[in-house]
Amino acid sequence: MQTNFNLDRFISTYVTKRAKSLLADDFIKYNAELNKRINGKKVLVIGGAGTIGSSYIKAILKFNIAKLVVVDINENGLTELVRDLRSSKGYNIPNDFITYPVNFGERVFEKIFQQHGPFEIVANFAAHKHVRSEKDIFSIEAMIENNVLRARKLLDLLLQYPPEHFFCVSTDKAANPVNIMGASKKLMEEMIMAYSDRLPIKTARFANVAFSNGSLPLGFLERLNKQQPWSCPLGIRRFFVSPQESGELCLMASIMGESGDIFFPKLDEDRDMIPFDEIALNLLKELGLEADICVSEDEAKQKATFRQAQRANQDPELVEGVAPELVERYPIYFFGSDTSGEKSFEEFFTEQEELDNDSFINLGVVKNSKKRSIQEIDTIFDQLHSLFESKEVTKAAIVNILKVYLPNFEHIETGKGLDSKM
Repeated sequence: MQTNFNLDRFISTYVTKRAKSLLADDFIKYNAELNKRINGKKVLVIGGAGTIGSSYIKAILKFNIAKLVVVDINENGLTELVRDLRSSKGYNIPNDFITYPVNFGERVFEKIFQQHGPFEIVANFAAHKHVRSEKDIFSIEAMIENNVLRARKLLDLLLQYPPEHFFCVSTDKAANPVNIMGASKKLMEEMIMAYSDRLPIKTARFANVAFSNGSLPLGFLERLNKQQPWSCPLGIRRFFVSPQESGELCLMASIMGESGDIFFPKLDEDRDMIPFDEIALNLLKELGLEADICVSEDEAKQKATFRQAQRANQDPELVEGVAPELVERYPIYFFGSDTSGEKSFEEFFTEQEELDNDSFINLGVVKNSKKRSIQEIDTIFDQLHSLFESKEVTKAAIVNILKVYLPNFEHIETGKGLDSKM
């Protein structure tokens, strides 16, 4: 197996297939204005330990900010973020830099905000991002609480100390959503836009972040580290950006966007949509391994056990029912996707949305995003709260109420979830 594997090089070669960042030309075009709007400013990043949040931090630390406060519930993630930044060159880390492992919906966050603020730049990346988060009513309530209700509480806090720039990350799955995660982010978009006449609201829908925390491609590397078999859906094509591009995209949107703007990457369906199975096979090849394609999860696990025995120089006969294989072959099970909320294609905007494709070289902007009144938002939230308080609440009831307010929401329900798979 290859020991000199370089993940960034693999992403640029096989996943994004871009030798330079998608945002490189836009950063050159807007360099002077970005420096003017960022340098010397105090910055608050919520959810900064995740892949996109940490990439945003790395992008903004190419400039010269005066203060950086990072909040995330992932204490270990914050620790690694600090170690990563302190161990790297090229980042202008301000003297006033502190991280807090707290939930931004708690009272202690308000104390932190008031003590360290006001902030000129606030970016929120705290979100449930996985379709698998809609397992049942409890996971759905937690997801809507995080993606929507806490974001509302944050906006009310920001009204007391309005920043110059506020960004709250969205997802491509908010365009014509087919799962509750996407619907929750669409509702989040409409909620934050209700504040866009009082706060400088910007957001972005973008593609899968290659090898982000919790993603299937990163899971391949995690399984390899544990000598476990791989499992991958067949024919599921997705748009991808690199972690660096995700941070740069959000930074450009947060600083250069106008209030109410929704940014998205200009990607081509034929050129830029990559199947997960292609990534898996290319990754095995890059690692010096050959795919040992299995017909079931059981066969894949059995062959992984045999492979571990080989590597430990044990007797292959100890592994019953599996013929000897070369150590260089790695078990992988390909399956057809049949889980709830899986969209067969990706889109960043709908036919009804007005687009600006001229202001940025490789970014588009939705300009006429729907803006509800605060009263409408209150009505929606009251109904959601009532549902969650009811002992009779069901997933179907939540889907139905979301459909009332999100006419483009067409939930795909199969009764199966990703947690039932390897």
